[in-house]
Amino acid sequence: MLLHDTALIYGRYLRQSLRSRFALLFGVLMPLLYLLFFGPLLTDLPLGGRGDSWQVLVPGLLLQLALFGASFAGFMIILEKGQGIVDRMRVTPVSRLALLLGRVLREATVFVFQAVLLVLAALAMGLRAPLPGILIGFGFVALLTVALAALSYALAMKVSTPQQFGPTINALTMPCMLLSGLMLPMTLGPAWLDVLSHLMPFRYLVDAVRDAYVGQYATPHMLYGSLVAAGFATLAVTVGTRVFRTAGA
Repeated sequence: MLLHDTALIYGRYLRQSLRSRFALLFGVLMPLLYLLFFGPLLTDLPLGGRGDSWQVLVPGLLLQLALFGASFAGFMIILEKGQGIVDRMRVTPVSRLALLLGRVLREATVFVFQAVLLVLAALAMGLRAPLPGILIGFGFVALLTVALAALSYALAMKVSTPQQFGPTINALTMPCMLLSGLMLPMTLGPAWLDVLSHLMPFRYLVDAVRDAYVGQYATPHMLYGSLVAAGFATLAVTVGTRVFRTAGA
């Protein structure tokens, strides 16, 4: 029943996304702008890591796509609460876990699709990366999206207005972006900043995807990144499900 209920919720929200093709393409606009206008500035610069500038920048942009996109997914719940959709779902026998999983899997599908578009654009601009590494990157995007979307939906269930939700998400995502080395490796900064960045879970995901993009799969970065991504997604879904149950969603 859990799989059946999840498939029902997933299909409902995926159909909504497919009807809004403009939103699908617009969601990848910001990473594309970074790719087009920031990427060429890094060409031939010593970035202190393996691979060229594209193999450093593109993994960061992929995870940036998931970070900012999935973090704001909860806006939909706030709108649905105002329209009474959440109340109508409350009286159905659908599993609360399915209500969450269907939504977050839709988010993962959308952002992996956008990640494919981003990588295709990067390949046209000069990115060279092994296919297994590119696929591993998509896997990390999916896991990060599941984790952040689950937490975003959980937060949205706790607040009542977009004015409360938006500033909270901005206050959380900006430090994550700045301290995870999404744009440039943190090793380029002072030692204290590099040490501080290791307290940010996203740092391990970024390092893992960058290793994958240069064909390095059996590295400590890959191990730590995989463990952090899987653990973070499991924890986030657990927290999100508990909030959905207690909030009566």
